[in-house]
Amino acid sequence: MASHRRPKQPSRTRVTVLTATAAAAVALTSQAANAAPNPDKGEVKAKVDKLYEEAGKATDLYNGAKEKQKKLEKQIGEIQDKVARGQEDLNELRTGLGSLASQQYRSGGIDPSVQLFLSADPDDYLDKASTLDSLSAQQLQSLKKVQEKQRTLAQERAEASEKLKDLADTRTELGKKKKEVQSKLGEAQRLLNTLTAEERQKMAEKEQRASRDAAGRVDLGNEVPASQRGSAALSAAATQIGKPYVSGGSGPNSYDCSGLTQWAYNQAGVGITRTTYTQQNDGPKIGMSQLKPGDLVFFNNLAHVGLYAGNGQVLHAPHPGAVVRYESMSTIGSFQFGVRI
Repeated sequence: MASHRRPKQPSRTRVTVLTATAAAAVALTSQAANAAPNPDKGEVKAKVDKLYEEAGKATDLYNGAKEKQKKLEKQIGEIQDKVARGQEDLNELRTGLGSLASQQYRSGGIDPSVQLFLSADPDDYLDKASTLDSLSAQQLQSLKKVQEKQRTLAQERAEASEKLKDLADTRTELGKKKKEVQSKLGEAQRLLNTLTAEERQKMAEKEQRASRDAAGRVDLGNEVPASQRGSAALSAAATQIGKPYVSGGSGPNSYDCSGLTQWAYNQAGVGITRTTYTQQNDGPKIGMSQLKPGDLVFFNNLAHVGLYAGNGQVLHAPHPGAVVRYESMSTIGSFQFGVRI
């Protein structure tokens, strides 16, 4: 006969221990899942600075594409105007030939040479015209003018077509660079958002103190400006202190780094190019020991440019979220070279 003994029940003590252990495990797992990592403020700032540098490079390429777009649009407009004027000239030449044909028709028929004049292919006309004894020197000259004008118009239309294609490619590049800038800036903002409001405030106050200290050191300097225009550009830039950094900004309400330097030199009566990659060629390159107030100073593989203010300080538009300010060269990044305008 089979046994029907009741299964042995776990002891009360064992149940209590197992329950407590499970509860502790659940609590630890919950804490691990819910606890946000405590980001290191220094690491966050370093990553954000790197993203700002990358965004600066992308902004500069965006500015370059934007400048190219403006030039192409101007060139295309000029070519299209030339084509329109050339078409008017061609129409006048054809009108003259048409008048000649009308006169001949009323007098009893159109001369074979005039019939060829009115053909769609002037080159074909010239090939056949040599067989016509009745072709006059004046008629030949008229036809050559038509032929030359048509060839010129064809070349100009082809040039306009190529530039329109280049413009379309440039606009595509412009869109890509804009997205890249926005992506880098968005990533930087997400990193900053991992800090507490108090930590972000402390970072901002530290930058403000550093800027005030840099401005004080500029006042202590007694250096001779690079030139009268360099001095005027530096003075103009100083009037923009406190204006916000905005990617693509070229004044007077906001600036990016090369937008500020271009604007400042424009106020001094000197036209310089728009981007850091082109401004580096706007004058002779010089080393750190040769710098004078008003010189352009380049950092971080040409990702950034500012105006040397003297005594080791730079006046510049630093990065998104900051304003035009003075800053020590030692805190900006890797110095490349200076350029004297």
